[in-house]
Amino acid sequence: MKVSTVSLLAATVGVTSAFTPGHSFGGIGRPSETALFERKPFITGNWKLNPSTRDEAVELATGIANAVNPDSPGDVALFVPFPFIECVQKAVDGKLSVGAEMVTPEIAGAFTGGISSGMLKSIGVEWALAGHSERRTINKETDEYINAQCLKLIEQGMSVILCIGETDAEFEKDLVGDVCEVQLKKGLAGIKPEEMDRVVIAYEPVWAIGTGKVATPEIAQRVHSICRNILADMYGQNIADGTRILYGGSVSDETVDGLMEQPDIDGTLVGGASLDSAKFGRIINFESVLQAA
Repeated sequence: MKVSTVSLLAATVGVTSAFTPGHSFGGIGRPSETALFERKPFITGNWKLNPSTRDEAVELATGIANAVNPDSPGDVALFVPFPFIECVQKAVDGKLSVGAEMVTPEIAGAFTGGISSGMLKSIGVEWALAGHSERRTINKETDEYINAQCLKLIEQGMSVILCIGETDAEFEKDLVGDVCEVQLKKGLAGIKPEEMDRVVIAYEPVWAIGTGKVATPEIAQRVHSICRNILADMYGQNIADGTRILYGGSVSDETVDGLMEQPDIDGTLVGGASLDSAKFGRIINFESVLQAA
């Protein structure tokens, strides 16, 4: 569990961008007001369009599962391509969750290529991603479509990681807070307070995905604090304090410890490094001063 106090949060006030000075993050600048929080870390991997074969998927999943042990500090999940879900489930043998990288909001009908939440649930899938930046940009998924995915997953009794984040252009124009607020409010529209325990947020600055750029831990903390304040405005402070917010964007075995020391960063959504069992195993077993608190 991660436990912290206001004194830790105060250190983030006034932090500016590692790439562009003077950012106020869209005018939503107050720090998180959480006096005491306790959220279990959540380390997740997104394989995207990888690996190439079933055998490679099983080998990779087995290696990652071997890294999960009773002393691992948090929950672990892998989001894998549809053809590999069941073989990966078998390979990890319950040591971690296996989720889907996306879902269509429709349950049945003439939707060629669609994968419904009901189909996923029938093979034991409990988690799916929604709103990943690659789906937003490459597949042109809108906030309304992403919201429909979230609502259908919740309706089916499943859980969702809603991904949000700004592009490089939006970052440079100081629109981080504005973009996150819009994507959170549109993505979560219609989700009730009592359903938020099945929602996790992943902040992934688009400019950091696959680029090698990583927001400094202080910058990531600043945006996570903003997101938590937005959730507090939407659902109240208690629900905001209980919602896990993950960081995604070129997370590596070398950067994870610094990120996980931040009080509002509750886990990671890892891309490339999740394709290396040794690197992802190190991320799963991150070291943080907050672990012992």
